Amino acid sequence: MLPDQLLLRIPGPSPIPPSVQRAMSQPMIGHRGAETTALLQRIKPRLKPVFGTEQDVLLVTGSGTAGLEAAVANTAKPGDEVLVVVVGAFGDRFVKIAKAYQLHIHHLDVAWGEAAKPEDIKAVLQKHPEISSVFVTYCETSTGVLNPIKEIAEAVHEVSDALVIVDGVSCVAGVETEFDAWGIDILVTGTQKAFMLPGGMFFAVVSERAWQVIESNTQPRFYLDLTKYRDGIAKDSTPFTPALSILFGLEQVLTLLEEEGLEQVYARHRLMRDMTRAAFRALDIPLLVEDAYASPTVTAIKPVDFDAEQLRKQVKQEFNLAFAGGQQHMKGEIFRIGHMGYCSPADVLQVISAVEIGLMQIGKQIKLGAGTQAAQQIYLEQGANN
Repeated sequence: MLPDQLLLRIPGPSPIPPSVQRAMSQPMIGHRGAETTALLQRIKPRLKPVFGTEQDVLLVTGSGTAGLEAAVANTAKPGDEVLVVVVGAFGDRFVKIAKAYQLHIHHLDVAWGEAAKPEDIKAVLQKHPEISSVFVTYCETSTGVLNPIKEIAEAVHEVSDALVIVDGVSCVAGVETEFDAWGIDILVTGTQKAFMLPGGMFFAVVSERAWQVIESNTQPRFYLDLTKYRDGIAKDSTPFTPALSILFGLEQVLTLLEEEGLEQVYARHRLMRDMTRAAFRALDIPLLVEDAYASPTVTAIKPVDFDAEQLRKQVKQEFNLAFAGGQQHMKGEIFRIGHMGYCSPADVLQVISAVEIGLMQIGKQIKLGAGTQAAQQIYLEQGANN
């Protein structure tokens, strides 16, 4: 094991491409100078295809959670009725933020490992017509579930005027995202996941319908007032000091995405998901999520005959390979493998091979190479088209 070689396979932060690291090391520039104006002018149009929108993408210095709070603070005021769809820890985070803003919260709690059903959301909205916003997670990082956002948005719009507000932190830039076509009203994501950047900035897209709500909302806000960022980006500026080094890196990230092609980026993520899932099936180790709702960016594994934390500790010690553990009530029950952003099928093969050794070392009886072979077979079947 090389001490400087950390194999980071957690669902964020994710590894940073060398060309992006080099871009971020550029000398600092004035954030109110012509160089920053030109940088934003170059970035603005190139971000829109990643989100599937014609709207300007707002650039805000702050974590993904700051983005979730901004979505709440800008659209609701104390006493407003909202629906929060909870399929894991980050849906629960939306609940905590809504409580902090004294909203009247309706919960739709879904078993961890399962996806939200559009018809269930529709039923809640029909029962509670005063609900003004629906908060839902696209990829639930804690479980590896990818919610059917297109179908959920359609269901909401069929029966309600409620805004559709989506946490896309752990999947945008790794999975298909069509903000305009799907009828999303606010979409938030962060830099440290599939965007292959350090944490420290979030992106937000807001529909015209949502802007009307935001402009009439009396809830106090200052730094997270999205209208300031809308007005700023329209003038190729930001209302407050931007994270310039991240913006340097973002420009290079967009170049990498364009060179690969967004459809190929999404296909690569699906391939890595399928390789990972095939490998654990071949090793007879259960997966948490069914195929139909499995995220292309993170896979959750739920072992029944070995200790998840023991395996995590073993591969970290043996190979400096980092996986994520479970959260809340699933702590110690599952482990999660991130395969997003700067990650390739070759990385997946490396991970599976190391996992097999780790399993043998902790006493789990497997056929050595079975998982790797299964992942290889998926690559041979699907990889030629990617």
